[in-house]
Amino acid sequence: MSYLAGARRRLRAAFGLGLVPRMTEDIAAARLRDPAARSNAEVFWLYPGVHAVWWYRLANKLWRRRFFFLARAISQAARAATGVEIHPGATIGRRLFIDHGMGVVIGETAVLGDDVMLYHGVTLGGRSTKLEKRHPTLGNGVLVGAGAVILGPITIGEGSSVGAGAVVVRDAPARSVLTGIPAKAVPINAPDAASDDFYIDPAIYI
Repeated sequence: MSYLAGARRRLRAAFGLGLVPRMTEDIAAARLRDPAARSNAEVFWLYPGVHAVWWYRLANKLWRRRFFFLARAISQAARAATGVEIHPGATIGRRLFIDHGMGVVIGETAVLGDDVMLYHGVTLGGRSTKLEKRHPTLGNGVLVGAGAVILGPITIGEGSSVGAGAVVVRDAPARSVLTGIPAKAVPINAPDAASDDFYIDPAIYI
C-alpha cells in the first residue's frame, strides 16, 4: 500500500491534480458551445477536438519537464488520431473548445487564454524562424472562425471574434470583430455579446 501511495503522489506531482474535474469542465464547455452535442458520453467518446486538448495537456506536462522527444511523439500521435496539431510547447488556458477540429494548427509559442473557441482549419502560425516568441496570443473568450489564419507574435484582445477565412497579421483590441484579408478590426456593437452569448457564428460578420 505504501508503494502505491507513493506512486500516486509522484504521478500527481508530475501531472497535476484535478484530472477528472478538468475533463468534466472540458465536456461542459463543449456542450455549452456546440448545440449538436446531445450528451456527455457523446462528447467524451466522439469529439476529436476535445481529445486533442486532452492529449496536449499530457504532452505539455512532459515538454515542461524537458522530455521533448516524448512530448513531440505524443503530439504527433494525437495529430494522426484527431487531425489537430498542437505543439506541446504552446500555452493554453482552461476550457479551450475546438469544434470539428480537422486542420487546426497551434504553434509552439502560441498563448491562448481561458474559454477560447476555434473552428476547423484555424492556423495560429509564426512569421519567423528565430528562437523567439513568434506565434499569436489570444485573450480570454476569443472565437476564431473556420479557416482563419493568425500569424506572428500579435495579440488578439479578449472577447474578440475572428471571422471565417480572415488573415490576421496585426494586434486587435479587446472586443473586436476581425474580417477580411488582411483582417481589419472593428468594435463589437454589443459590448457584452462575447461574454453573455458565447456561441457566435463568425459567418454573421462576413
